[in-house]
Amino acid sequence: MNKKVLVCGGAGYIGSHTARLLTKRGYEPVIMDNLTTGHKDALPPGSTFYQVDCRERHLVRQILEYEKIDTIFHFAACSIVAESTENPRKYFTNNLNGTLALLEAMLTTATKKIVFSSSAAVYGNPEEIPIPDSQALEPINPYGESKMFIEKVLERYATAYGIKAVSLRYFNACGAWPDGSQGEDHHPETHLIPLVLKTALKQRDKIQIYGEDYPTRDGTPIRDYIHITDLAEAHLLAREYMESFSAPKHYNLGNGAGFSVKEVVQAAAAVTGCSIPFEISPRRPGDPAILVADAQSASAELGWKPELTTMEEMIESAWEWHKRHPHGFTG
Repeated sequence: MNKKVLVCGGAGYIGSHTARLLTKRGYEPVIMDNLTTGHKDALPPGSTFYQVDCRERHLVRQILEYEKIDTIFHFAACSIVAESTENPRKYFTNNLNGTLALLEAMLTTATKKIVFSSSAAVYGNPEEIPIPDSQALEPINPYGESKMFIEKVLERYATAYGIKAVSLRYFNACGAWPDGSQGEDHHPETHLIPLVLKTALKQRDKIQIYGEDYPTRDGTPIRDYIHITDLAEAHLLAREYMESFSAPKHYNLGNGAGFSVKEVVQAAAAVTGCSIPFEISPRRPGDPAILVADAQSASAELGWKPELTTMEEMIESAWEWHKRHPHGFTG
């Protein structure tokens, strides 16, 4: 099996952790990233790197041919939900055009496999909890719509042109590499756990909790969290499983258990030993009460099973990263 793979968006949070695991497992990841939001310091040591945007189709084709790439892991995307509502053009032109350019490059080379970074945002407000991966796709924001459109494009290309495609629908990625050497560094930061840990480090005065009147056990929204190394593992399993099927596939990736916002704050306080002040604010429009994954398909077909499932375990690695890198990759 050819182990030369292209990791698009490989300098970002999920892409860089996956690239690191690929290296550890004997793959040869070639990283491609435009560094708009990624960090060159997040790349695996000694990895081949191209500062190229996915939309530069001719350059992508040259990389695929020159490096003799077997599989593309596609993480490159704009991914802030609120921003997507304010600026949908950015999300459709970047996310859709970037993927179409990758696929066009694939059609003219020997690279015929792609693992796509999708999202639970494709479901919108769920009809059923836990959410099965057979549920209808009804996204409620341009970010989720862009991911849904890409999944449909992949299905069409797979049917018409023989491309093998797997779409992995993430729930809430969190955590860091176990030794704290690599972690989450977004600007601006919008994810709950990093914001909570920045509050523990006194970089923020308090955390905002948006709504405590939801029909949940403590009134705050419940989300399914998945550790970054478990998420990366699923990508490697998807690549290996591709050898045995031809039809496009999609899978939910989550733990199947949810944690409320207050439970995340409490777990972080226990792990860090720090007080984490919070303030209750009004609900944000469009925030569902509960989002929890049914990941039975990924378990049954890929053999995937999350290893780190308690909130304390997930926060411990993130806390180690934030203590060692209080300002992210810059210091």
